[in-house]
Amino acid sequence: MTVVILTYNEEKLIEKAIQSALPCTSHVLVVDSGSTDQTTTIAKELGATVVYRKWDDDFSAQRNFALQHVTTQWVLYLDADEFINQELAEEIRRVTSQEQPFYSYEIVRRAFAFGKRFKHGSMRPDKVQRLFPRDAVTWINKVHERPETNLAVKTLKGYADHYTYTSWEQYWNKFNHYTSIWAEDAYKRGKKGSYLSAFGHATYGFIKITFLDKGILDGWLGLVMCCNHFMYTLMKYVKLVGLDKR
Repeated sequence: MTVVILTYNEEKLIEKAIQSALPCTSHVLVVDSGSTDQTTTIAKELGATVVYRKWDDDFSAQRNFALQHVTTQWVLYLDADEFINQELAEEIRRVTSQEQPFYSYEIVRRAFAFGKRFKHGSMRPDKVQRLFPRDAVTWINKVHERPETNLAVKTLKGYADHYTYTSWEQYWNKFNHYTSIWAEDAYKRGKKGSYLSAFGHATYGFIKITFLDKGILDGWLGLVMCCNHFMYTLMKYVKLVGLDKR
């Protein structure tokens, strides 16, 4: 099995990410998009193979590019800010040593941001498909990418800790970048929007995250993140309207 990690200036996290992956396999592939810090040096020192693909605002393209360099039967995708625990590592070793039938496997993620673990709202624990037979997956969408596979899905035991944001500067940089990528991708696919629909989507998202998904139970910071979710959704569609009018 090969563990694939996408990176760009992740020198503070990449060592921990690789170390958490090594109990699963010795094959770690880092797909770097032009880091200017010590990310690639650290990865190579830990035995990872590092390949480069120029960043073009397309996360799926990065993940699909990685498959060209995977020679093992199985591939596991991790982000540089995700660290798997021992139980999950043991589960991964177990399922990848089995014979057919094959499945697509999802992992449980626990979210941490600004020094706090979140249990509700937009940052509640979630499940993401990350482990596949190499020839059975293709990624789609430039941002908030998702895998396409015909395999049945199973959930692995254990979890991965997901350390998302450490500063508000980092948060707002991603906020602006991701909403722009989403709007541009949606516009190219022919999606239309209006200011009224933008407020409608944002309001529905706020109500769902705050009350149905109980984001308000994460305290004041949880409420802040719910309000930010409203703004994130609003800006996605406002930027789409801007592209359409332009």
